[in-house]
Amino acid sequence: MTPQPAGPPDGGWGWVVVAVAFTVNGLSYGLLRSLGLAFPDLAEHFDRSAQDTAWISALALAVQQAASPVGSALSTRWGARPVVMVGGVVASLGFVFSAFASSLLHLYLGLGLVAGFGWALVFAPTLGTLSRYFSRRRVLAVGLALTGNGASSVLLAPAVQLLLDAFGWRGALLLLGAVTLHLTPCGALLLPLALPGDPPAPPRSPLAALGLGLFTRRAFSIFALGTALVAGGYFVPYAHLAPHALDWGLGGYGAALVVAAAAVGDAGARLICGWLADQGWVPLPRLLAVFGALTGLGLWVVGLAWGGPLLAAALAYGLSAGSYAPLVFGVLPGLVGIEGVVQATGLVLMLMSLGALLGPPLSGFLRDETGDFTISFLVSGSLIVSGSFIYIGLPRALPSCGPASPPAMPPPESGELLPTPQVVSLSPGGPHPTLDTTC
Repeated sequence: MTPQPAGPPDGGWGWVVVAVAFTVNGLSYGLLRSLGLAFPDLAEHFDRSAQDTAWISALALAVQQAASPVGSALSTRWGARPVVMVGGVVASLGFVFSAFASSLLHLYLGLGLVAGFGWALVFAPTLGTLSRYFSRRRVLAVGLALTGNGASSVLLAPAVQLLLDAFGWRGALLLLGAVTLHLTPCGALLLPLALPGDPPAPPRSPLAALGLGLFTRRAFSIFALGTALVAGGYFVPYAHLAPHALDWGLGGYGAALVVAAAAVGDAGARLICGWLADQGWVPLPRLLAVFGALTGLGLWVVGLAWGGPLLAAALAYGLSAGSYAPLVFGVLPGLVGIEGVVQATGLVLMLMSLGALLGPPLSGFLRDETGDFTISFLVSGSLIVSGSFIYIGLPRALPSCGPASPPAMPPPESGELLPTPQVVSLSPGGPHPTLDTTC
């Protein structure tokens, strides 16, 4: 039998897993973002409106996130490697099936349901496995993996347009199906890793495999509620930042520049914040609450800015939103322990799907009622700020009441934010023990 390591290797094969997660993120979220380039051709071919074709990406995103607990449960039961490999095949078949579509309904089924479900089997198990390979550098590793979205968009967007020009939308979908099939060899690289604290046998009950028992933990429930509120506003700029710029008369290239500024700030901040968080200078829950609040404030500024200042506001928003993203997944092992991180990742993505479905429609409704996106961004920012205030209830989110020695932390694989006994430390003035008090 292979001996159990003392903890996450914090490197080694873990960097291969980072590359796998980077590719998975690019071939799921990045490809989904670039797929919108085909929508005008689809609308013209089937004589449908742009709103009708937009439901393709909406369904794919909703299914991918809402079905993530299923991918996590299957991964907990049989391991991430076979689940991700099967998910790559399913996502590829969704593209191939859609290439022969004779109606928009076939595209809803192929790209929305089949490909979306395939991505659900791929993303959560991969990100959960990544968290198991790292401890001290965990947030940096997650940040590197999540930059796959933006990096792949830069490469895939012109590639998708080239395929559309050369082969039409049917040929493009067939070739994208072949590209998506590369998720299968990515899954083969996810070597299983046994860690101390892992259960001796996988759960047999479906409810236990889904990890619903995690909601009985106070810290995870607080985190889940805060994340659900944040998600209600977090995805609004993905849909309405460019239209907001167009409303202020910036034109097509000006709106594209605003979106690009937000994307560059987002990608850079994921790496910088990942490195900063791993230094241990500030507890992760505190960083999560701070950068979440800054993201909400950034949306307020975006909603109130116009003209040239909107570019700077979008860059500031991108920096704060990018800093928040890796912290969401980086804090999970501390809340649930390394043995529950795969299930927790799936549940978090499911909660995010609620915001992805409800946030943009609410923003569009407010725009229709008021005539611009100002109120939309103010409400979205308020949802994010509200969720960030809920994060204050997490362990170590607030500073200690007085100077005290840092508490002894359990091994990362046991959950450094789980309840621990009060620590006795020695005061600097003498050998008398003093209790470490916290707020």
